Amino acid sequence: MAVKIVETSLRDGHQSLFATRMNTEEVLSVIKDMDDAGYHAIEVWGGATFDSCLRFLNEDPWERLRQAKALCKKTKLQMLFRGQNILGYRHYADDVVEKFVQKSIENGIDIIRIFDALNDIRNLECAVKATKKYGGECQIALSYTTSPVHTVPYYVELAQKIEALGADSLCIKDMAGVLLPNDAYELIKALKKNTKLPIELHTHCTGGIAEMTILKAVEAGVDIIDCALSPLAGGTSQPCTESINYALKGTKYDPKLNTECLDKAAATLGKVKAKYLKNGTLNPKVLSFNPNILKYQVPGGMLSNLISQLDGQGASDKLEAVLKEVPEVRKDMGYPPLVTPLSQMVGTQAVMNIISGERYKLVPKEIKDYLHGKYGTAPAPIDEDARKKIIGDDEVITCRPADLLAPEFESLKEKYKDIAKSDEDVLSIALFEKVALDFLNKKYAPEPEDEIEEFNVVLGGN
Repeated sequence: MAVKIVETSLRDGHQSLFATRMNTEEVLSVIKDMDDAGYHAIEVWGGATFDSCLRFLNEDPWERLRQAKALCKKTKLQMLFRGQNILGYRHYADDVVEKFVQKSIENGIDIIRIFDALNDIRNLECAVKATKKYGGECQIALSYTTSPVHTVPYYVELAQKIEALGADSLCIKDMAGVLLPNDAYELIKALKKNTKLPIELHTHCTGGIAEMTILKAVEAGVDIIDCALSPLAGGTSQPCTESINYALKGTKYDPKLNTECLDKAAATLGKVKAKYLKNGTLNPKVLSFNPNILKYQVPGGMLSNLISQLDGQGASDKLEAVLKEVPEVRKDMGYPPLVTPLSQMVGTQAVMNIISGERYKLVPKEIKDYLHGKYGTAPAPIDEDARKKIIGDDEVITCRPADLLAPEFESLKEKYKDIAKSDEDVLSIALFEKVALDFLNKKYAPEPEDEIEEFNVVLGGN
């Protein structure tokens, strides 16, 4: 059975290596060659791309998607969607989730990979229903991690719930790159035995084991694997597309990708990589293996964020202490998988614990919200001493967090009717209000040159 490959360099590749700074022009420069290469899909949107376009690149993420779709005629476009968090960092009302799914599909997305940081199925339901309603292909990802509660039977039961929810396929989302080769074989065999869903594997090279894990996954019968073209592969990113294609060439698993197209796309991305290396956005540290992540369970994006946080506080010498504190915080918090937004929350708490010299002396609002149940149910019981110290005897909700949220979309549409020219603009505001408003004000503000031309016309000038 031929293995299918999803190309990740245009989303997770640059998100993992240089903070999602690839701009739309760079994405479009390579996508035609990718379209001709024979991929199952190209991951081009979602994750942190939306925030980064608005916040750092002064670009409209919706326009990037439309332009990518216009050039990509043969291959499905895929996005990463954080369930009830959409692409943001809090839970949004159901009407915003549904509208975002609808507009993502209308603007060019074919496959939506939906996950929840806690594997709380309730946080997936709205996005899954909307994806099916608007004709998208629904892939549900289980956030893979290891802990006393994250066993093969746990994942099998979760996969069966995912299948019952209506997923078209299942992704093992190993965001930290901690899935060991033999564990991958055992897990995929068990999932294949207990569900009928096609299975995709997403992993990272951070710990130095990803290629071995991929080969064992292929032997176990995985259907699809995530890879990144060579310039944006390795380090905290995914295994190399070309190398995996060569490794499987001539076998029954041969992906049969067009190597000439891969080489052309890689040559273009090589120039992109050189730019970000030269300007310092791509830190060479993230290109190295770090086997300690197999011990500390820290995803690549989280690792680069921790390095950045500590550098900013002049405390880069405390990285090892913070890495040792991360699993302790995670244990106290009920072993949440370290994926956005939980990875940032746990990482920030670990930094605060080390910098302040006292555990939970300083606590971010997000951790307090988590302990109040506002993100969903933790995989394991929360440490009561930690909870008591942070939120005292406060009430903890047990319902689906979004059940407490009133509809948001129409009120935002009315509130910002003078600036939002489309439903897409309203959705941008819904996710990142201040950032989106700053962007839209600039986007729709008349250019100074236009104003001068109009002035000259009125006066009869040249």
